[in-house]
Amino acid sequence: MKVACIGGGPAGLFAALLLKKADPKHEIVVHERNRLDETFGFGVVFSDATEHALAQADSEVSAEMAASSHRWDDIEIHYADTVYTSSGHAFSGLSRKTLLKILADRCRALGVKLCFQREIVDPETLRDADLVVAADGANSIVRERFREHFRPVVDTRPNRFVWLGTAKPFPAFTFYFQADRHGLWRVHAYQYEPGFSTFIVEAREATWRAAGMDKASEGETIAFCERLFAKELDGHRLQSNRSIWRSFPTIRNERWHHDNVVLLGDAAHTAHFSVGSGTKLAMEDAVALAEALRTHRDIAASLQAYEEARRPAVESLQRAAQASLQWFEDTERYVKLEPLQFAFTLLTRSLRVTHQNLNARDPGFISKVDAWYAGEASRKSGVPVSVDPPPPPMFTPFRLRELVLENRVAVSPMCQYSAADGTPDDWHLVHLGSRAMGGAGLVFCEMTNVSAAARISPGCAGMYKPEHALAWKRVVDFVHRHTRAKIAIQLGHAGRKASTRKSWEGDNEPLPAGNWPILAPSAVPYFPHSQVPREMTRGDMDAVVADFVRAAGLAVEAGFDMLEIHAAHGYLLASFISPITNRRTDDYGGPLRNRMRFPLEVFDAARGAWPKERPMSVRISAVDWYPGGMEPTDSVDVARMLKEHGCDIVDVSAGQTVPDQRPVYGRLFQTPFADRIRHEVGIATMAVGNISSYADVNTILAAGRADLCLLARAHLWDPYWTRHAAHELGYPLPWPDPYESLNSYKPRFT
Repeated sequence: MKVACIGGGPAGLFAALLLKKADPKHEIVVHERNRLDETFGFGVVFSDATEHALAQADSEVSAEMAASSHRWDDIEIHYADTVYTSSGHAFSGLSRKTLLKILADRCRALGVKLCFQREIVDPETLRDADLVVAADGANSIVRERFREHFRPVVDTRPNRFVWLGTAKPFPAFTFYFQADRHGLWRVHAYQYEPGFSTFIVEAREATWRAAGMDKASEGETIAFCERLFAKELDGHRLQSNRSIWRSFPTIRNERWHHDNVVLLGDAAHTAHFSVGSGTKLAMEDAVALAEALRTHRDIAASLQAYEEARRPAVESLQRAAQASLQWFEDTERYVKLEPLQFAFTLLTRSLRVTHQNLNARDPGFISKVDAWYAGEASRKSGVPVSVDPPPPPMFTPFRLRELVLENRVAVSPMCQYSAADGTPDDWHLVHLGSRAMGGAGLVFCEMTNVSAAARISPGCAGMYKPEHALAWKRVVDFVHRHTRAKIAIQLGHAGRKASTRKSWEGDNEPLPAGNWPILAPSAVPYFPHSQVPREMTRGDMDAVVADFVRAAGLAVEAGFDMLEIHAAHGYLLASFISPITNRRTDDYGGPLRNRMRFPLEVFDAARGAWPKERPMSVRISAVDWYPGGMEPTDSVDVARMLKEHGCDIVDVSAGQTVPDQRPVYGRLFQTPFADRIRHEVGIATMAVGNISSYADVNTILAAGRADLCLLARAHLWDPYWTRHAAHELGYPLPWPDPYESLNSYKPRFT
């Protein structure tokens, strides 16, 4: 097989040597426009896990890398005149030049032909090869030549950074945060070989411009950074290597191969340097490509197999890298945190490193975090909390007005579609009662509709008749009598998503018969074949406000501890908020403040009917996941308006506004929205969405990303989720008296 590799970086060289090693008869040529020693940057970073994986592919390269690496175990965070150290991270740094020399030497030893200082202007000139490996970096000529096939998306990030070097040795991977009159500057620094370290300086564009760095030469940049970080550099100078200020491009491609051309490394995908993953991804791509070609032999099948095998892992890491880069873009958001929490937030910024991970690596550090968090929880709730030993964050109390929750786990509202004419029955008693017994601090009943016409389906629960209040009181009384949980009601109106089937009969699909008239801010159906809602008049609005007031009063009679207004997921109030569904031209349409007018009228009216000592929350969709819809910035403004009107806590969800939404799913995918609102608005938040483990819950809470965590499907799977988490964490969560014998029970799982 004849192989042409375009690009002599880690991806191209490693792919070339692995393919040659797999079959010495392969004719492999690497084309690189630069000299071997002419490379951008200083050091690259690998984890122990990555090194182990590379060793499986080529032990000689791995051994050479290990012999030339500088290893460290600690991460140091310098912030607000404090230094926090976290151990157990096991990374190594390696000179990029050294890595390329190791790879090039191995290529030559195996018989790969290396052509440096040879630029390929048009990749079509190499199409006579059986395989063209495009590893020509973020500015890939190959990708651009065939962009209609690869369909790349490049997201150029707003922060500016410059990659510098220094002779100062760093005993740990080190972060500095330094504020001057221009703004906040971040430094990522690590040693990669004796006497040499990488020193990356990063700032928001406004800070960078204010300091005049947009006009600075390379020498002026170095002089500025040496002055700014004189104390941290301790007399050492900074060095440059094509050290210009850059913006990081997040690159994705819809496809990674076309005919016999395949993309590797930064040509296919990038991941931010703050997770040290670019070179890792590139070399892992090479391993996956070699394996696919070994397994399939046929080029087309091999390239398809390569992409199918690599894409999930790459996209998962890209999501983590995106969360990390956004943390550094928004570090100003966190500068008011206590230094210890700031350090924990930084360490867990990618949403991959958790409270549990860090506890395994450095239990002393996590003990400090937990003790601090428990002390703050005790101070704010007025409930004494032991800090010797401290409880895990999820088992600390939380206060909203006069309501005190025993812990910070909540059962998210989940529609059951099992009511008769709006009346909850034994199903609801068992469903909610079992989850309250399961140990959650707060249990939400499902979205409960404020009128018969407000129901999603004929099976949805309601709060519009006296008998509804009596039926709900039976559930509430059980929770209060037999558990330590509190219980909340979520009141809503389905709007244009009303009069549909039960979810298992056809989610959001109109009823085959027996439909009732539906309302919305604008006459826009959910599906093209859905009912067309009537555009609401002022009289309709007054009637809906009255329905919410009546429902709130009935909820008081039922004894609920907390009330939530549902203004998310494309239901009535959410339809007013989103510009996609609100096309009005009166005072209730147009700018966001106008679109919020009716939801706020509903909130104010319900607040007036709800006891002052009891809290109220609002569920919002932070983003519509659709062009022209609500964006995270808008949700900050929504939360700010809700706070001004007396909302105590915001339940931050996302999407479900339109059927053709384009969500970006992943672990804790909605948590960043709760995080942003909490810090930018200064209001308590609840995080929800793909939260499934106690490690996730403890991480979200300790990092200050939210105040409560709502779990839905996890509680369907395991009603006793909170008690099982307590068992795993060694926390003594008391059982109800009839189950007292469980206190001495030792479960076996094998």
